[in-house]
Amino acid sequence: MNLNEQYLVDVIGFNPVERSMLASIFALASRRDPGFVQYDPATTASGTADIYLVDADNTEALNEFRMLSKRSNLPAVMVGAAPEDLGFPVLARPLQWARLLQALEDTVASAAGTAARKDDEGTLPLGRSATTPGTSRSQTSGGSTAAGGAEDPAAAKKRALGDTVLVVDDNATVRMFMKAKLAPFNFEVDFAETGEEAVGLTGSREYTCVFLDVVLPGIDGYQVCKLIKANKQAIKKTAVVMLTSRSSPFDKLRGSLAGCDEYLTKPLDEDRLLEVIAKFLPSSRKRERSRSKQ
Repeated sequence: MNLNEQYLVDVIGFNPVERSMLASIFALASRRDPGFVQYDPATTASGTADIYLVDADNTEALNEFRMLSKRSNLPAVMVGAAPEDLGFPVLARPLQWARLLQALEDTVASAAGTAARKDDEGTLPLGRSATTPGTSRSQTSGGSTAAGGAEDPAAAKKRALGDTVLVVDDNATVRMFMKAKLAPFNFEVDFAETGEEAVGLTGSREYTCVFLDVVLPGIDGYQVCKLIKANKQAIKKTAVVMLTSRSSPFDKLRGSLAGCDEYLTKPLDEDRLLEVIAKFLPSSRKRERSRSKQ
């Protein structure tokens, strides 16, 4: 799949809690290659979705999907226990973001392959621009690295998305784990092994989010957090997430007093990690601020 492919997902059904979780998932999934964006008919220029995500336990949602699929015949992923075999992949509840994104990716890849075989002109109906959702792929393909020093497309995309993350942990296994979990979402990620190194990096570069271990060589995570939050700009722009095996109420209180925004305990729950990452994306913070003003 190409770097700029992005797919619009029409979410049908689901309760408010699941919809909130899906909003977090798609906030990050838009950054992937390929990307997935929740379809909104009010703001999407194309007027159509590429794939459906359907609550198979909701009769009204299933009926709505049947009516839509008769007209557009697009692929779908079902969630729950469908009352009949509709010929689409089915994911069990509770929703797990990694399985969901994999199912969406497999489904659009399969649909694109089928369309390619049927289309004599070679124009695929699936796929949107990663920079402007709703724009056809034919308008945005190309523009790859050219001779003469043109920027690598992956690097250009990371800078355009603009979110930088710092992971502070002296454990190489944890650093590799976080690198693997953050990589699909095209963040620029820096790593530090000591508190002093973390303070130096945050003093010279602005981060969207800092994942911070408590037990570090030299100054500990609580002190690092206080120093980061002492910067007035960081209070508004940088979220600090404690990432530690210390789970006692006292340790969480110390984290709160140090100014941390979230406190995650090891071993990490991946769905919770995704929820926290999505929460501190600039776009997510803007949505929260607009809601608070309403």
